[in-house]
Amino acid sequence: MIFNSLDVRLLGRLVLLVATLAGGGYAAQHHAYGLALGALVLLLVLILDLARYLTRGHKALADFTLAVKYRDFSRQYPAQAVPASQRPLHEAFNQVNATFRELRAEREGQFQYLQTILTLLDTGIVSYDVAGTVAWVNEAFKQTLQLPYLKNIRALQARQPVLYEAICRAVPGQPVVVKLTVGPQTVQLLVSATQFKLRGETFTLLACKNVSQTLADTETAAWQQLLRVMTHEIMNSVAPIASLADSLGRHVQRARQQEVPGELLDDVGTGIHIIQQRSEGLLRFTQVYRDFSTLATPQRTTLHVLELLQATRQLLAEQLAAQGITVTFSVRPAHLTLHADGHLLEQVLINLVLNAAQALAQISDPHLSLLAWSDEQERVIIEVKDNGSGIPADVLDNIFIPFFTTRPNGSGIGLSLAKQIMQLHQGSIQVHSVEGAGSAFQLWFPPRLLARGQTENEIVGLPINQVSGKRE
Repeated sequence: MIFNSLDVRLLGRLVLLVATLAGGGYAAQHHAYGLALGALVLLLVLILDLARYLTRGHKALADFTLAVKYRDFSRQYPAQAVPASQRPLHEAFNQVNATFRELRAEREGQFQYLQTILTLLDTGIVSYDVAGTVAWVNEAFKQTLQLPYLKNIRALQARQPVLYEAICRAVPGQPVVVKLTVGPQTVQLLVSATQFKLRGETFTLLACKNVSQTLADTETAAWQQLLRVMTHEIMNSVAPIASLADSLGRHVQRARQQEVPGELLDDVGTGIHIIQQRSEGLLRFTQVYRDFSTLATPQRTTLHVLELLQATRQLLAEQLAAQGITVTFSVRPAHLTLHADGHLLEQVLINLVLNAAQALAQISDPHLSLLAWSDEQERVIIEVKDNGSGIPADVLDNIFIPFFTTRPNGSGIGLSLAKQIMQLHQGSIQVHSVEGAGSAFQLWFPPRLLARGQTENEIVGLPINQVSGKRE
């Protein structure tokens, strides 16, 4: 509509200009020089009016373009103070400015909303670029470390060298717990990092949460659970030992007063044998606990999952065949690999397969599946699945507790050991079981986040050799 109005006015001026030019030419041909001179003057006036008409819109457009360039949308273009031909254009400018002001206000509101959330969080958050320059930091981060300000993340090297080294070594998706001394207190921080790109620049987002109280509560609960288990095991051995010792003491006292019959000697011998058995059992318990609590650090190598499963099946093939258990396995893709300790994982798989074999003991058509695949997040999952008796719901929550067992001759450390080994690999073990239908144990391994040729120290944008000031 604006352009239609402008076209009509422009066309009218052009028609009038052409008519004046034609009239002046006609008057000059017929020697009416007075009329020709008047036409010439009128022609000049029309040309000036046309130039003014055309440049008026251009000036307004240039002014609006300049305001947009400098993001100044506060200006108002009065529609009533300009000629009618300019009003539609000024109204359009005002509408555009109003739209941009609304968008700016909406964006500012969203920014303030996120700013408020991040400020109120009790988790310390800081964002910095590859040079270590801090782009944003919330109050929780500064309060946790008792920092008045933080301009560059490398400033932590002098104030908190342990934390700085942990930040340099941090791998996205693998949080670590760091123990620090802040003022008079010792705190434990859960440190996690991730990277993102903004306008072509790489930033690292670091989150630090004080988990001292949480870990203390968890540790207390773990010790209480462990003490309950140890108390149960020790009392089971000490109680009969004390009872037999008391009984043997009475026998010995009676033997001093009269002739020792053969039956009494048999009782004493039996009692001593039982005491010896319970003492050996108690000794085995302490040895198992010692072995469980001193698990070695994983020696990681590149493992082919297919070969790992085949080795496990071959190792237990005779025992499984004796029970008539059908074993199938599938690895997708066939070249699936893991960066892990092969000996420890083989120990976990053997334990899971043996547990499955025991669950299949009373099944008429026992079947065991060894499966492995990689999900959309590049996590590797290994599953040991059976169609056995399943695990009762009231037992399921306790199967990973050390020394917990439902079998008469079980040690109760197999699944606990498997869980500990998976934790050493930054992974987890999951169980899905339906009583009477079977169980499935899954080993979840984190994705290998490092690209080819990239080191773990470079993943958060700060080379680790800057911690010591050396260049490798």
